[in-house]
Amino acid sequence: MDEVRMMVSCVVVKDNRKIVRVSFLRGKDYADGILPDGVIEKSGGFTPDEVQKLENYLRANRQDILGQAKAINPLRNWLGEWK
Repeated sequence: MDEVRMMVSCVVVKDNRKIVRVSFLRGKDYADGILPDGVIEKSGGFTPDEVQKLENYLRANRQDILGQAKAINPLRNWLGEWK
């Protein structure tokens, strides 16, 4: 795969479950996944084989990604840096 960027949300509660949304971006291609499930919910531009590799990546790196999400302060990110 060419260069793929990953964006991680903070931990959110949906249907009484704590989840993290993960987006993979490559140009106009996208894949939106969810943790802790480790599945891609929707995608465009990625081949089925690439989507499978992204799901494998989510599952293999679940704990690290969840740790990143827990470290995000959504209020500070929303307000931006005060200078």
